[in-house]
Amino acid sequence: MPGSEAVKRTTLRSQIAEALRDEVIAGRLPSGRQFTVKEIAEQYGVSATPVREALLDLCSQGLLDVELHKGYRVREFSHADFRDMIEARTLVVEGMFRRSAEQALLQATPEALASVRRRADEAARAALAGDLDILIGYDLRFWREMAGLVGNPYISDFLDRLRVQSWIFTVPLLRHLGDLRGRLWHRHAELAEAIACRDVERAQRIVVAYNRHTLELIEALNQT
Repeated sequence: MPGSEAVKRTTLRSQIAEALRDEVIAGRLPSGRQFTVKEIAEQYGVSATPVREALLDLCSQGLLDVELHKGYRVREFSHADFRDMIEARTLVVEGMFRRSAEQALLQATPEALASVRRRADEAARAALAGDLDILIGYDLRFWREMAGLVGNPYISDFLDRLRVQSWIFTVPLLRHLGDLRGRLWHRHAELAEAIACRDVERAQRIVVAYNRHTLELIEALNQT
């Protein structure tokens, strides 16, 4: 069919980008790691074109840096970067509970709220169990759907980008703790319930406590 090759390439591009993003978030492609288009193409058994396009997508998301004549490098984030991420994340989430965004949240359909609750329960269970690998996926989906309730794709995309970058920085530090039970934030279900009850003020308090918990945990790890 006309255009089928272009569709196939676009699908490959998105699949490779998603797979590599997961590898970076999980720390299997650690910060500072260098690689080439050829290396990734051989790893996935595909041509160089969709790989190159996928890597450029990840660069635009702030996850990779292009190194002239060397290929690509997984971006390295500092503690100062992380504090800035938390500040930006806070402003974005606070904005979700204001004016038109607040109205959109309050008018969310029962089906959308039920989906957010399911994600919240899954994320909370993984956090309480200390299962970092499972938590990352559910946590990203939870916040993506939470932001999606607002109906503004720019807010949703920007928050998702910030959360991915936050995980890239925190995952290596958290893995050094060993047993993570009781150490990870797990109030996803409470936040989902606050939104379902249209209790915006309670939701804001939970988010503030979440950001405080995250900063305190990372600062403590930074001192060890």
